[in-house]
Amino acid sequence: MPSNPRKILISACLLGEAVRYDGSHKRVEHAAICRWRDEGRLVPLCPEVAAGLPTPRAAAEIRHGDGAAVIAGDAAVFDEAGKDCSVAFLEGAWLAVETARRHGCQVALLTEFSPSCGSRAIYDGRFRGERVAGQGVVTAALEAEGVDVYSQYEIEALQARLSQLSDEPNDVP
Repeated sequence: MPSNPRKILISACLLGEAVRYDGSHKRVEHAAICRWRDEGRLVPLCPEVAAGLPTPRAAAEIRHGDGAAVIAGDAAVFDEAGKDCSVAFLEGAWLAVETARRHGCQVALLTEFSPSCGSRAIYDGRFRGERVAGQGVVTAALEAEGVDVYSQYEIEALQARLSQLSDEPNDVP
């Protein structure tokens, strides 16, 4: 293990924390995650809970765009009842950025399809289970800050990126 290992921001639900909207988790059992946990490299966060949303809570989806559009004010996050919850999702995104900065995270492992954490696809905002290409609000904010975001389906790619980073000078305290 490197003397100053790179920290990884990770969706808390991927570690088995019951923080998802329906009170469940999305635990991923993968040797790399177990190793990173044992090495003390993981920085768990549920941005929605950090922003004050309860567990369980109503499902939410982004309408009229993706996370970058929410940040720009051109789209919004609504729950199933039609309530605009964009403010909480934006707060969660800024908390994630602050957490990544504080821990020197250059990479994140987040939950695909989430309106916060989706990295390649999110639900389409109509609550029909249909997905579209796009990012969640947290992913868009992190990537704007230079953090590389991977989903639970891209762990091998994350491992490769961490190998590249370990070959670079480490300015993280």
